[in-house]
Amino acid sequence: MRSDTMAAIAPQTAMAALARSLSLILVSLLILLSSAWAALALWYQGPGAHPAARAIAPALALIAAATVLLRLWGARSATGAVLAYALAFAALLAWWATLQPAQQRDWADDVARIVRGRVEGNVVALENVRHFDWRSDTDYTPRWESRRYDLDRLESVDMALSYWMGPAIAHTLVSFGFGDGHFVTFSVEIRKERHESFSAIAGFFKQYETALIAADERDILRVRTNVRGEDVYLYRIAMPPEAMRSLFLAYLDEADALARAPRFYHTLTANCTTVVYEMARRIVEGLPMDWRLLASGYLPEYLHGVGGLAPGRDLPALRAGGRITGRAQQADRDAGFSRAIRRGVPGIPAEAAP
Repeated sequence: MRSDTMAAIAPQTAMAALARSLSLILVSLLILLSSAWAALALWYQGPGAHPAARAIAPALALIAAATVLLRLWGARSATGAVLAYALAFAALLAWWATLQPAQQRDWADDVARIVRGRVEGNVVALENVRHFDWRSDTDYTPRWESRRYDLDRLESVDMALSYWMGPAIAHTLVSFGFGDGHFVTFSVEIRKERHESFSAIAGFFKQYETALIAADERDILRVRTNVRGEDVYLYRIAMPPEAMRSLFLAYLDEADALARAPRFYHTLTANCTTVVYEMARRIVEGLPMDWRLLASGYLPEYLHGVGGLAPGRDLPALRAGGRITGRAQQADRDAGFSRAIRRGVPGIPAEAAP
């Protein structure tokens, strides 16, 4: 064969080999990622309550993936093995789609009820407002109350961030203040069952339903600062009165939606911060999506950037003045808890927090 012909074939052969290698790598990555997802899905939602039974199905998923990968990179054709794996994974996805959230389970006490509300003219009547007296995470006096709020006297919106796992992760709560000195706080939380505890990984795999809790600040903020040892920051939100009202009513809409059709909580796409964003963007047109909505600990930077926090102060000053942990611990069960924690918070007039 002529040398110029050989020279023309060589690059084609090299390109074909490169294409095959890239396709093998791509298929291998898909198998690895899908098998890891399948193993976790089966671990959290698979059949059997015994730990040994829970481990069998994920182990089988990983063994199947390893077998396919060995065939894929071996000398024999792996087409049949890859096809069988794809069919098995499709069957797993079909089963996954059958898992639906429930309204009735053996819920933990603090999420046993979700808020319900009705509008009566300018007054909102809330049912199931939580007001627990917490002595520890396991020792508390349950209390659910009915309360009424006059929307004409709605004066403020504050955002509380409770840090419990490093600077990037925080739980977001929104508190509404009224002219009579009362506050009500809304919190989107996992609706865990009595035997469950929170796991960020489990939150990706339909482990929890979503709960919307309305609570007294002496319950929902105090339990985080005084009982669980979390670090809480409070920020006054710059919002016109009509937007405050719309956001409050948006929470009622969310409560009605959850009452009609329960939803699964998702650590990334349906958590305490993303749900707040979905409601807020119905009120503030053009509110930009941002990665800090997912890394909720950095939400103050996002809100400061879009002009949503108290004007005229830089972020370090807002953060320093907004740290309420010490004030909450000192106020503890005091009836003036809400006013005490607001002393020195930027954007809150001194007369509003004596």
